[in-house]
Amino acid sequence: MSTPTPKITPLVDPVARPGPVNNPCAACAIRDLSVCGALKPDEISRLNAIVVQKTVNAGATLFIEGDPADAHYIVLDGCIKLYKMLPDGRRQITGFLFRADFLGLAFRQRYAYGAEAVSTATLCRFPRERLEALLDEFPEMERRLLSISSSELASAQDQMLLLGRKTAAEKLASFLWLLSKRAALKETDWRRLDLPMMRSDIGDYLGLTIETVSRTFTQFKKSGLVSFTRPDAVQLDDIDALAELAGVEESWQPSTAM
Repeated sequence: MSTPTPKITPLVDPVARPGPVNNPCAACAIRDLSVCGALKPDEISRLNAIVVQKTVNAGATLFIEGDPADAHYIVLDGCIKLYKMLPDGRRQITGFLFRADFLGLAFRQRYAYGAEAVSTATLCRFPRERLEALLDEFPEMERRLLSISSSELASAQDQMLLLGRKTAAEKLASFLWLLSKRAALKETDWRRLDLPMMRSDIGDYLGLTIETVSRTFTQFKKSGLVSFTRPDAVQLDDIDALAELAGVEESWQPSTAM
């Protein structure tokens, strides 16, 4: 099956936030949650001059491992999964990105991972060379990107722990906990999580079979930890029990952020 061709459209104002017609970046609903939030209002126009909005269909490949790293992205809407190809041809999912997440950091000239749309996704695309030129002028934005890079490293370490000695229930609880934490930090509802990815994708990420993922979700539901508002969304009914099962040691709790 051929990969759907990504559709590129001029950047448009996606929200009703006040902003100049010729500077839709100033009206972006997620600007304060993303790397762009480091820029002052009078600097946003410089960013707006180099950005293009890109919509990709579910299942479309944004880029593959080894492609020239010629662009950075911010997810405006939808979900993107990141993956690495193993020597035997299998694919290991290494992460999921959602609204306001930054995508495309590369320390070499080529992407070290692939990116595919889980659901229809809208992204802002920034040519790498032009964005990096702006970083020289806007050190606050550069510092925020360094923070994102540190977060990516922490996420990689979290996944190594997930793939280590944790049980299936501990892995899935950790996954839900991390998603709820990210949602809370983005000031969205951490109790109700969208799960647009397939159970097989979750299993790939956690090192579990699809049958084990489904069985563990059923156990969580029977135990009153979660409930399902629809097939692709889960409500966290007992976040404390999930945190305990996940082995969370930090004092931060989602309830303190809302």
